[in-house]
Amino acid sequence: MKESYYVLDNEEESFKIKENVQKYAQYWRWFLLAIVISFILGFLYLRYAPTIYESTAKIKIIDDSKELDIATDPLSALTGGSKINMDNEIEVLKSYRLLQQVVNSLDLEISYYEVGNIKTRRIFKAPFDIVKLFPDDSLKTNVIFDVSFETSPPKISDDQGVVQALDSSVTIFDKTRFPVEVRLKSKALASQFRSKNFEVVINKKKETVLNLSKRLEVNTTNKNSEVLSLLLKSESPELSEAILNGIIYKFDQDGILDRQLVSKRTIDFIDNRFIFLTEELDSIESGKKDFKKSNNLSYIEADAGITMQQKSIAENDVFEIETQIALSKLLKKALVKESSYDLLPADIGLENNSINSLVSEYNKMALEREKLITSAGLNNPTVKILSDQLKRGKLNIVNTVDIYQDQLNISLGQMQQQQFKAGTVFSELPEKEMTLRAIERQQSIKENLFLILLQKREEAAINFAVTAPSVKVVDYGLTKMNPISPKKPIVYAVCLFLGLLVPFGFLFVKFSLDDKIKSKADLEKLSSDIPVLAEIPSIKNPNSFFEANERSIRAESFKILGTNVNFLLPKQPDNYCKTIYVTSAIKGEGKTFIAHNLSMAYASLRKKVLLIGADLRNPQLHNFFDIDKNTTGLSDFLYNPHIDWRTCVNKGHDRFYEICFSGPIPPNASELIANENFEKFLDLARKHYDYVIVDTAPTVLVADTLLMSEYADITVFVTRANFTDKRLIEFSKDLHKNKKLKNMAFVLNDITFNKKSGYNYGYEYGYGSKN
Repeated sequence: MKESYYVLDNEEESFKIKENVQKYAQYWRWFLLAIVISFILGFLYLRYAPTIYESTAKIKIIDDSKELDIATDPLSALTGGSKINMDNEIEVLKSYRLLQQVVNSLDLEISYYEVGNIKTRRIFKAPFDIVKLFPDDSLKTNVIFDVSFETSPPKISDDQGVVQALDSSVTIFDKTRFPVEVRLKSKALASQFRSKNFEVVINKKKETVLNLSKRLEVNTTNKNSEVLSLLLKSESPELSEAILNGIIYKFDQDGILDRQLVSKRTIDFIDNRFIFLTEELDSIESGKKDFKKSNNLSYIEADAGITMQQKSIAENDVFEIETQIALSKLLKKALVKESSYDLLPADIGLENNSINSLVSEYNKMALEREKLITSAGLNNPTVKILSDQLKRGKLNIVNTVDIYQDQLNISLGQMQQQQFKAGTVFSELPEKEMTLRAIERQQSIKENLFLILLQKREEAAINFAVTAPSVKVVDYGLTKMNPISPKKPIVYAVCLFLGLLVPFGFLFVKFSLDDKIKSKADLEKLSSDIPVLAEIPSIKNPNSFFEANERSIRAESFKILGTNVNFLLPKQPDNYCKTIYVTSAIKGEGKTFIAHNLSMAYASLRKKVLLIGADLRNPQLHNFFDIDKNTTGLSDFLYNPHIDWRTCVNKGHDRFYEICFSGPIPPNASELIANENFEKFLDLARKHYDYVIVDTAPTVLVADTLLMSEYADITVFVTRANFTDKRLIEFSKDLHKNKKLKNMAFVLNDITFNKKSGYNYGYEYGYGSKN
């Protein structure tokens, strides 16, 4: 069961899609016309639209940081990561400052256009040059003039209509604030542009720079790449390529100037430091000289050795003098102690030759005396002489020793002073050495700094003189062979799309705003619980009627309507007269037409039919028979039920078909309808007819139909395609829901049956006429 429901839902959905397609397809001429117009507009656009070309260039940003040694930045060297911020480089490339330089170098504020018969296109160069004779910032509006080479010499005309001949050079606008000199490049070149016309526009430079910045696209080729892609679109490939190459050159020069500026500032800084370092070195060297001079220093190590040597010599001299003093004291003690003429100690270490010679002489005389005593005795005169000499000699020795001791004591004092002085100087040497070392350290630092700065200055001078480029050009400006705009396939595809979209959009809005009933499907969608009996085709002459044996679509549709009405009628005996009301919501929906032709359909089946015109307020039934509307009719009987009801009945177009017209329009139609006379009239008529069809008043406008609805077996509620408002269906649903109309069913009138609306097959099959 679920599969069956699914199949039914799919079929219903498919039917809705087909219905929507058919709804739009009936306006195929609109779509065809819109497509043709769109293609014509597309052709004109392709003919007159400017041809745009796309030029690109690629540059690689050189990363100086990659020259670092692996030891200084091992991680960067191993990973190969770039330290270049590509977003910053893109901003520099699109900066106003850089693009202004490009505009100045190429005179981009001056635009040259070649004027053709079909279109005007921008070119890069013209056979003449433009020289502005006014400051750039003084231009408040664009300056425009034309140069025509159709004559010889060429002519220049401005926007004021002033014409001047261009022989070699001419100044135009010379009486304004913006004079311009036009110089012909060469007459031979001018002859090549014979019959050409040019337009020159001098724009404000600021606007030119800002426009270039807006048009320039700069992007990285991929996420981790150091290559930037520059893109520019223009009518002139030569112009866009020149601009891209100019941007690359200016960007490279800008990077070079930045590095040269760093080198120049480095050189200036080092030169300034040289002045201070020279003064500081001079001050340090003068201080060192004064320090050495005031402290009697030459070379600290040599001075220390000399002082040490002097100290050692002084100590040795003091030791030796003290030794001599001690020896002289021993000798003097021996001289004083000895009372005899014994030998004196000799060679005890005294360094006084006089004392040593006196002692030696004394010992020699003492030995000679001893010998004489031994041989001659004490009384020997020679012995006595020698004894006297020995006494005098000992006295001389004592005196000499005293004198020597005095000399030694004087020398000892001097040596001790020298020893003290040498010791003092030696003890002061470390402090002086520390002070001197500090001075020499400052001198060494300043000298090393001087040498380093000197080296750096040479490096900066070399870098300033030979500066490596900041970019590597991967591709100079290059233009694609085919233009990017306009593209014929895209233009015609858009034209086709618009050709379909415009009528579709118009129809969609039209259908969305259209609140009229269009088809049986609309009725079934709005009121699924009220059946739709039939669809009546549109008739050119609604006042006409069909013959009994007619086989037109109209005739068949009303026969189908009659058949369907019979299906809905309650079960009654065969001789029972069926009462059928035909009504509508408002005037103009064709209820009278339906009632009349339904009567004819039953009459063609040899059923006795009475058609009653019960719309007393606005009767229309008489129009089908071309008689006076005041003919005796229903209103006469309702007003005076004593008359013979047959006097109100007229013969119709068929012997089985009779009509009771509405009669004169009464002032109190509702009261007449509501009284018992109408029921009496129906009861009388039912005895003589198979069908009584009542054409009642519209239900929205008056209550007449509702007052007599109880006498109906079925109520045929007429709607009209493209006329009945969908909101009126809600009104009719309310009547049905509240049972104000008995056994209610819809009829859709004035349907156009053709291939557009999807009704062609059902109503054309097997019939020869559509009338």
